[in-house]
Amino acid sequence: MVNMLGAVMILLASTLAGFYRAKQYALRPRQLRELIAALQRLMTEINYGLTPLPDAMGKMGVQTREPVKTLFLHAAKQMEPPLGHTARESLQSGIEQAWGKSAMKADEREVMLQLSYSLGTSDRQDQTKHISLAIQQLMHEESRAQADQMKYERMSRSLGMLVGALIVILIF
Repeated sequence: MVNMLGAVMILLASTLAGFYRAKQYALRPRQLRELIAALQRLMTEINYGLTPLPDAMGKMGVQTREPVKTLFLHAAKQMEPPLGHTARESLQSGIEQAWGKSAMKADEREVMLQLSYSLGTSDRQDQTKHISLAIQQLMHEESRAQADQMKYERMSRSLGMLVGALIVILIF
């Protein structure tokens, strides 16, 4: 009886791990689309709305879902008067805060870190160019994420269950 319970627990745990991994593959393209849309709106706010960077980032945070929401809201809060950090420090802090909650990978993180070095240091037109470059790079990463999702999402679910079954067979 105890052996059977242990086998069921092993099978359940490995299946859940496979489903979690598959969920990560599904979330990554969605989160990248959300980040791209937020950056496009940020570019519009900076370019046409003439909104100051902290206010524009705050707006982006309110309009988006997690983990992009955390990134922008944290960055906006860091730039406000009591703290008064630079745009680079604030965005990097927001990235650190939000990245653990996201399904995005190191490549996307690097794109955002590169953007943080140029954001807030030049005029609107230059910032727009840097944001456009970041959007293009993130679009490329999104297409790679969609390809990975198609390849690995279903396989991860199946593999989780099969590895659990293998462990159960080897133990008993």
